[in-house]
Amino acid sequence: MNKIYRNIEFESQGATLRGRLYLPDENSKKYAVILMAHGFTTTINNMTADKYAERFREAGFAVLLYDHRNLGISDGEPRQEINFWMQSRGYIDAIDFVSKEPEINPNKIAVWGASMSSREAFLAGLVDERVKSVIAMIPAFGEEMPKKDKDDNSFIFAKKTLLHDNIMSLPHTITEQMPIVSVDQIGTPSVLTDLTAYNWFIEYGGRFATNWKNVVSFSTIKAPEDLNLGECASHLKAPILMVVATNDEMNGANPKVTRAVYNTITQPKEWVDIDGGHFGLLYYPSELFEKSSNVQIDFLKRNLY
Repeated sequence: MNKIYRNIEFESQGATLRGRLYLPDENSKKYAVILMAHGFTTTINNMTADKYAERFREAGFAVLLYDHRNLGISDGEPRQEINFWMQSRGYIDAIDFVSKEPEINPNKIAVWGASMSSREAFLAGLVDERVKSVIAMIPAFGEEMPKKDKDDNSFIFAKKTLLHDNIMSLPHTITEQMPIVSVDQIGTPSVLTDLTAYNWFIEYGGRFATNWKNVVSFSTIKAPEDLNLGECASHLKAPILMVVATNDEMNGANPKVTRAVYNTITQPKEWVDIDGGHFGLLYYPSELFEKSSNVQIDFLKRNLY
C-alpha cells in the first residue's frame, strides 16, 4: 500500500473501476471526501489529477480518484471508448462505494471534474442529493447556449438515463476509433486539433505508467434533439465552484456557455477566472496549478468541513 493512498475498486454497470483512496495522516475522525475522475481520455497516474488529489489530502480531505470505465487501469470494453452517461454514472457508483468505507463521513461528499468530467460531476450533483459540493474546473458544457427546460423534460431524461440499470442497453450509436491528437491533420486527422492539446497530451500522456493511449471512440445515447444539460442547472442543490480559463481555446469549453449555466444556478456559487488557456491548470508544477488548487481548497473548507 502506498503511504498516502490505498488501491480500491468498485463495480459500475457491470465493470470494475479502479483507483485510489487517499487518506490524511490523522486517523481520529471520519473524513469529508472528494470524488475525482480525470478529464477527456486522460488517466489518474502522472496526468495532474493525482497532483490535485495529493493537495486535497494535504488539506485534510479524503479523496477517491479513479479511472473511467474503458480507460487506464479500469475494466470495461471496448477499450478507449467514451460514453458520457456511463462516465457520469461512475460518480454515482463511486459515491455508493465510498460511503461505506469506515474512514469516510457519508454526509460530506464533494464531486470534482476537469474539462469533460466537470460536466459529468455536474450531472451527478444534479441527480444525487448526497453530493454536498461540486467543483467544475475548466468546465466543458458545450457550445450551445442553454435554454429554458420546458416542463423539466431535459432533467427528467437526464436523471432517468443516468440511473438506468443498464445504460448501454439504451439505443446508442458508436463511432470508429481515431487519434486524440495528431501533428498531421490532413493525413491523420484527430479529435482535438489545437496545438496546446497536442503539446499537453504528448508530454503528459507519454510519462511513465500513465496507461494513456492516443486513440478514442465514442458511444452516444439517443437523446432528445434539444437536450442541453445546462438547462438543468436550477436543479443543483449543492454549492458549486467553477474555475474557468478566461481564454479557454478548446471546443466544448466555451466560457460564455459556462457563464450562462452559472447564471442559471440558484444555489451558492463561486466563479474564479484563471488565465493560461484550457491546459494551463493542468501543468504541474506551475503557478497556475498553485492558484487553482488553493482556491479549490478554500472553497472546500468553507463548504464541506
